[in-house]
Order: sequence, then structure tokens, then C-alpha cells
Amino acid sequence: METVMEDEEYNYREVVLPSLIPIVAEPGLERETGERRRGRDIVIAVDHGPKSKHAFDWALIHLVRLADTIHLVHAVSSVRNEVVYETSQGLMEKLAVEAFEVAMVRSTARIIEGDAGKVICKEAERLKPAAVVMGTRGRSLIQSVLQGSVSEYCFHNCKAAPVIIVPGKEAGDVSLI
Repeated sequence: METVMEDEEYNYREVVLPSLIPIVAEPGLERETGERRRGRDIVIAVDHGPKSKHAFDWALIHLVRLADTIHLVHAVSSVRNEVVYETSQGLMEKLAVEAFEVAMVRSTARIIEGDAGKVICKEAERLKPAAVVMGTRGRSLIQSVLQGSVSEYCFHNCKAAPVIIVPGKEAGDVSLI
């Protein structure tokens, strides 16, 4: 079992991603300028729901570029619970492989213990990404007003990067994705 890292405010576990993803070499030099291309860091908040998967797919198709690195972030109640960790690790591995197959981008993954909105904003502060991408929860307007949502919290509190909230697909929508 790997160690649980304890930061000042939260605990987390890095996810070791599958070895079938080859290590991508650093990008070459640009012809015109002679400068090294630098990819962006993009945080994608994921969970086990279909709206999160839709946001992940949207980011791969519409946002990420070849030299980028995506940072998958998943908040859980406890990183010490092996069942929760293994389920989350499986999700992260599957998404990392898909990210490489679809967009040929590097991925890192971190499972973090704590309130989802707070840990996503904390990761954004740590990484200083180009964007934070997340899906909607799918609550009605009244439920969102009464209970709040993770995406709403991040929208108002993540100051390190723009937050992109990808609306969920409706049941009848036909998508080209």
C-alpha cells in the first residue's frame, strides 16, 4: 500500500497510471522562433457520474492540445478506505488511457480527501492551470439554490484559473462526440 500524503489542509494519494501509456518526449523546437513549445496544465475534476465523463470528453475534444498535461482530480471522503481508493484508481486509469488514445496528452491523477469544491480549488492554486474543467451536477434551479453545488463553489472561489463548467447532455441529445 502506498503512503497517504498529508498536506497542511488535506490528505491525498497520487495514482500510478498504467505503464502502457508511453512516456511522451518533451516537444521539439518551434521552427520560426527556436523556442521550446510548452504545453498547458489543465485540471479536470472527475467523479463516477455521466456528466463528469461528458465534461472530460468535451475537454479532450475542444480544449487540450498535444503538448498539454491533464491533471485528473477526484475528491473522496477518505483516502484510507481501500475500496473507495481502488474504485477511484480504476476510474483514473481508464480516463488516463482514454486521454492518451484520443488526444495523445500526458495525464497525472490525484485522489484527494475532503470537500470536493475546496480540494479542486486547492489543486488549482497548487498547479496554476490554464483552466479547470468540470461537469454540472444536474440539479434543478431550486435544488441548486437551496443546496449549492461543487461547480458553483468553484466558479466563485477558484481564483487561480478560469473555471469551465460543461453542461450535461440531455437524454435525447444526439452528439457527434
